[in-house]
Amino acid sequence: MTERIRKLQGKVIDIERTGEFTIDEEGNKWEKCIFTVELTNFSKRTPNEVMPKEIKGKKVKVVRYCCFDWHYKIGVRKTLEPDETEAVLLGKPTKTVFW
Repeated sequence: MTERIRKLQGKVIDIERTGEFTIDEEGNKWEKCIFTVELTNFSKRTPNEVMPKEIKGKKVKVVRYCCFDWHYKIGVRKTLEPDETEAVLLGKPTKTVFW
């Protein structure tokens, strides 16, 4: 039996910069950001999944780290990790996804 891996996707509608930074081994400065993502569908890698009506259009907050200018784009597609997807589907917020 194979485990079903599902990933929700949505459109970034806002990015809140927290001012919390970490520096990686290469000296890059990464800022903790909170993305507001409006859920649109499942990833195209899971074409047989049907998104529940009650979460389509739901706005969730997703924690990510940003370093480069292209990380801060509004209007782009953002994919949730499988554990974040399951948390949204179960209605149970986590440290990286909440509403």
